[in-house]
Amino acid sequence: MNYKEKVAQAIQAAVDNQLSMDEILEKIENPKTLELGDYAFPAFILAKTLKKAPQLIAAEIVEKINKDGFEKIEAVGPYVNFFLDKKKFSKEVLEVILANGSNYGNQNLGNNGNVPIDMSSPNIAKPMSMGHLRSTVIGNSLGLLLEKTNYNPVRINHLGDWGTQFGKLIVAYRLWGSEEEVKADPINNLLKYYVKFHQEDVEHPELDDQAREVFKKLEEGDEESLELWKWFREESLKKFTEVYDRLGISFDSYNGEAFYNDKMEEVAEILEQKGLLKESQGAEIVDLEKYNLNPALIRKSDGSTLYITRDLAAALYRYRTYDFVKSLYVVGMEQTNHFKQLKAVLNEMGYDWADEIHHIPFGLITSGGKKLSTRSGRVILLEEVLDDAVKLANQQINEKNPDLQDKKAVAEAVGVGAVVFHDLKNERVNNFDFNLEEVVRFEGETGPYVQYSHARAMSILRKANVTNFGNDMEISDTNAWATLRLLEDFPNTVNKAVEDYEPSVIAKYSIHLAKAFNKYYANSRILEEDDEKMARLALVKSVATVLKESLRLLGVKAPNEM
Repeated sequence: MNYKEKVAQAIQAAVDNQLSMDEILEKIENPKTLELGDYAFPAFILAKTLKKAPQLIAAEIVEKINKDGFEKIEAVGPYVNFFLDKKKFSKEVLEVILANGSNYGNQNLGNNGNVPIDMSSPNIAKPMSMGHLRSTVIGNSLGLLLEKTNYNPVRINHLGDWGTQFGKLIVAYRLWGSEEEVKADPINNLLKYYVKFHQEDVEHPELDDQAREVFKKLEEGDEESLELWKWFREESLKKFTEVYDRLGISFDSYNGEAFYNDKMEEVAEILEQKGLLKESQGAEIVDLEKYNLNPALIRKSDGSTLYITRDLAAALYRYRTYDFVKSLYVVGMEQTNHFKQLKAVLNEMGYDWADEIHHIPFGLITSGGKKLSTRSGRVILLEEVLDDAVKLANQQINEKNPDLQDKKAVAEAVGVGAVVFHDLKNERVNNFDFNLEEVVRFEGETGPYVQYSHARAMSILRKANVTNFGNDMEISDTNAWATLRLLEDFPNTVNKAVEDYEPSVIAKYSIHLAKAFNKYYANSRILEEDDEKMARLALVKSVATVLKESLRLLGVKAPNEM
């Protein structure tokens, strides 16, 4: 059902194989409006070879081309414009979608190969802030897209559960904390102690020395410090899981930084054996000058290891454990240099699989144009944002449909879905400012708008009360054409989203499909009794199926009623 390929084959035959299929496919365009056709081929590419004006070449192609299966083919200046046979096209597309249901768009790109996705990764003993949203939902959506194209994603929550901050937290807890407080509200009280530490150490720098000493004890296995650390980790995970449950996200592994403590020595040994470790001012480095990168600092002069040592150990562990075909790190753009160094060191170590490590960078969420920061206490909690979004969704449901059944569940799906969708509709490398009122609107380019369009399609199907759409799925109504073209393009859209590691491709597609469908709904009498009624209902069913699947691939629910 690849119509672009059909167009390319017709062109190739008409130009006597002067161009390869790949060359033609690369040049075929989508005209700016459907009035200009469904596909366009620019004849400029042949001007040099044929030594003729592009306008003349276009006219000659139209003369020679096999017009079978096309409504019409015409030359407009230097372009050959192709108009598909609408009736035939609608029948083919709708039959395929109805036969496949939610499996429409499934592809075998991955041959069930494992793909670890390093995602979310909050620091324990701190609440999940809006700053953690991006890595979490981008990683989850990529996992869903990879599943759809027959990869086996392994979602890894590489928890920030080690480092000098735990020395600070333990010092703060011993100075200002209490067991009762932590048991009553673990995360918020642990955050309170952490923020207080940073306020106090401005005037009492000796606190930093104490924190370093405590962390050293923790590394050496001091029992009392380890007990506190384990307790902080368990309480944090319980709280994180509540948020992940609301987002509909689960993980295959919670192996965080602490997991690799006993695996870093091997990395240093391998680097030493391969003659890659060099001394620099008492520290040990790997020289990466040939990659135009700063040296990778493996061990400080005091013998302590760094993030890159830990990430090298993690990369090795993941390759041995999962034998991955690729490995993704959904981590902010500010870490770009770190991942370039990671790949470079692995390449130097002789691991060819390093080429399949991909950093998936993303921009920042800002609030009022300012970066969100935990240390200063300027933190917007993710759980509170989800609560507020659900309240706003609930208000709008009460205004628009006060008698809706399951109001609570629908408000949760709409509110949480709005926050997730808003994040994913932005190209991941872009920063964006977060304004909740704009996010939870039922109009405009929002998650609730797409969900509402799906619910509208379901409402039409309930009214029609039809389960068998018959075989006659030809639609002549030109109002349906934009919707049909978008439905046919869904598999290509999935492919592009996976190739670019870009969930926004799916989010934007779902907005376009919802808009096209709503325009069609406004201009056509879908339930009118005539020869094409069943075909129109098959179209509505197909829209509902593809909108629901698009939302699912973003990690957003699609209520049947709103």
